[in-house]
Amino acid sequence: MKRILVTGSAGQIGSELTMFLREKYGNENVVAGIHRTQPSEKLKESGPFETVDCRNSSALAATVEKFKINVIYHLAAVLSATGEKNPQLAWEVNINGLYNVLEIAREKNCSVFVPSSIAAFGPETPKDKTPQDTIQRATTMYGVTKVAGELLSDYYHKRFGVDTRGLRYPGIISYETLPGGGTTDYAVEIFYEAIKTGKYTCFLKPDTTLDMMYMPDCLKATVEVMEADSSKLEHRNAFNVTAFSVNPDLLTSEIKKHIPSFKVSYEIDEVKQAIADSWPNSLDDSAAKKEWNWKPDYDLPAMVNDMIEKLSIKLKK
Repeated sequence: MKRILVTGSAGQIGSELTMFLREKYGNENVVAGIHRTQPSEKLKESGPFETVDCRNSSALAATVEKFKINVIYHLAAVLSATGEKNPQLAWEVNINGLYNVLEIAREKNCSVFVPSSIAAFGPETPKDKTPQDTIQRATTMYGVTKVAGELLSDYYHKRFGVDTRGLRYPGIISYETLPGGGTTDYAVEIFYEAIKTGKYTCFLKPDTTLDMMYMPDCLKATVEVMEADSSKLEHRNAFNVTAFSVNPDLLTSEIKKHIPSFKVSYEIDEVKQAIADSWPNSLDDSAAKKEWNWKPDYDLPAMVNDMIEKLSIKLKK
């Protein structure tokens, strides 16, 4: 029986992944690990939760022991824009925290999901159809920690046999939980403002193209890679995954098909723009398709349609 711990379970991905896993494996078998961000009432009431700081190895080990955990989805992290404001904290959480998780997984024989990101790439990386295996010279602390995390996860698998697996997430779009300091946050904020006020001021240039994915596909990919046949995985960590490439101008045009009066202006955040400019325009996710049959359900029009429908209902409550 799977006994799962989700660190960072109150974050943008973690909050929805925890509920997704509870529906799949049973509420009582999925522990929500929270730290500073308070979980929703739904998260607290639907299953067990525990205060977990990944930087505190002894407390983390005690939680794994208490709940007899054998699978860890390690979502706790400091994201890209926030990490540039406090790079020391980003390293402490993203690397020292991951080291603690991997050590506990080695000792307790746990499988570990370790998320990476398009931030693991840099200006020298091929911008279009970025290969699975390519140059990674990240220029942000968040990106540096993701590159190091990919290598550390590979090391723990090869050296100690820990079942580590992971994805390079593109920007994630969701109507449930607001993002927490990432460079692709505009792609969520724009929907809230389109529905609430009919206008939005974007912090990235209109032609800044980045890969994105709708949250249902993100959740599906995360669980599918952990359920994949190990013998078929030539790679284990940091699979490229994507659903569509989009920029603010294209996303605006798609939203205007539903909200014709919607207007977007631009006030460029130079830090976030520089980060976005260092990332790929699009990813080649053929390795994920080949090794565990990855296939997204939502393209750009389908995502926009569902996002507007679901968020409109949410904001009227």
